[in-house]
Amino acid sequence: MYLGLDLGTSELKALLLADDHRIVGVARAPLTVDRPHPLWSEQAPAQWWQALEAVVAELRTTHAKALVQVRAIGLSGQMHGATLLDAEGDVLRPAILWNDGRSGAQCEALTRAVPRLGEIAGNLAMPGFTAPKLLWVREHEPEVFVRVARVLLPKDWLRFMLSGEAVSEMSDAAGTLWLDVGARDWSDELLAATGLTRDHMPRLVESSEVSTLLKPELAARWGLRDGVKIAGGAGDNAASAVGMGLVDPGQGFVSLGTSGVVFVSTDRFLPNPAQAMHAFCHALPRRWHQMSVMLSAASAVSWAVKTFKFADEAALLEAAASVALADRARCPLFLPYLSGERSPHNNPNAQGVLFGLTHAHGPAEIAYAVVEGVSLGLRDGFDTLRLPADMPLREVALVGGGARSVWWGQLLADIFQVELTLYAGSETGGALGAARLAWLADGGAVAEVCTLPPVKQTLKPSSEGADGHRTRHARFQVLYMALRDQFR
Repeated sequence: MYLGLDLGTSELKALLLADDHRIVGVARAPLTVDRPHPLWSEQAPAQWWQALEAVVAELRTTHAKALVQVRAIGLSGQMHGATLLDAEGDVLRPAILWNDGRSGAQCEALTRAVPRLGEIAGNLAMPGFTAPKLLWVREHEPEVFVRVARVLLPKDWLRFMLSGEAVSEMSDAAGTLWLDVGARDWSDELLAATGLTRDHMPRLVESSEVSTLLKPELAARWGLRDGVKIAGGAGDNAASAVGMGLVDPGQGFVSLGTSGVVFVSTDRFLPNPAQAMHAFCHALPRRWHQMSVMLSAASAVSWAVKTFKFADEAALLEAAASVALADRARCPLFLPYLSGERSPHNNPNAQGVLFGLTHAHGPAEIAYAVVEGVSLGLRDGFDTLRLPADMPLREVALVGGGARSVWWGQLLADIFQVELTLYAGSETGGALGAARLAWLADGGAVAEVCTLPPVKQTLKPSSEGADGHRTRHARFQVLYMALRDQFR
């Protein structure tokens, strides 16, 4: 039995996985985000621990016999967050999250300081990454910065609490801008540019390796056996890929979560920073991946639900689906940049726009515009993928909470003009991937563990309306370029 823990932005999820691939139990605990100032996004790490205690308590109530059989724990989580600890291991301030946009000026300073940044880290400096956050803290909270003894990513702080050891792994570390992604090691040059050294960093392991052991006192309190291993784990998207069995070159997915992601596995380091494409280590040795990220995907739909008084997300999607194909051309256009944007614009100042409203537009047209706008933003990210000729795109899955809507999935297939596959259990991706990494750390073989789930549905792109989608996408891109300078 294996326990996967996925520390998301809006919830912490725990999943029990048997070694015959059965998902035995799942527990969730909600999380909240604090936004005390414009562009800020923070969480108190103590909230993460409370959520972890809650899900373990639930599993102990509902699946005590399975919990005592757990041999290893895997960790997955939101990437890039800066969790700052002092020399005693105490948290110095709320964690600065992946969707925090305050460090734009620090990104520019880091780019000037290290001209080789993209070559080493495989990525442009963006406010979402961890390193610019530390530059911001050094400039605006110097009394905090001088006390920083360790910087941990969110899931790695949970590991620290679970084991007492500071350890990270390649996939999550690749999103800090401190890792030499090709070499899979910390970069002294990048660390020095932010006033840090290797002493501030956790020890590195591969995602599928044993990183440490669970504290005996926690094992006793939670009803687990002694000597439970903790795998390296992975950043949320790499873990989702493992959970879906998408680990071979050319396999990938589109994720409709809080953020929107286009992800493809590779067998080599293929940076493309010029278009804000991320090149990260994958969750298996000698594997990397390309990834585009838009900051508001399903979260833009949630915003529209509250703003336009839909009953829930399902009601908004039903309204959007009611707009006939022939009527879509007259709908407003929606720029989904409610939290700034990463790929392909790298613009923390980008904003959401609902353009072209008239008296003829009602809730259904607005609902369609929002869902379409997210889909067109994802298409922009998809177009930044640069795979070599010997590594064709073989398979694209659709994952995340938004994947529950077959209508939205079909719209994406039509806009991308790519076949999308819906797999059973795709909504458990990060937690399932974490559990599978625990299985690998316990001696499981990749071919045995990282299997593809059963196919629920295949969404083939339709040629009907393809010209209309291309026209809308072109207008979407022109609108952003026309407004880009106004966002500053």
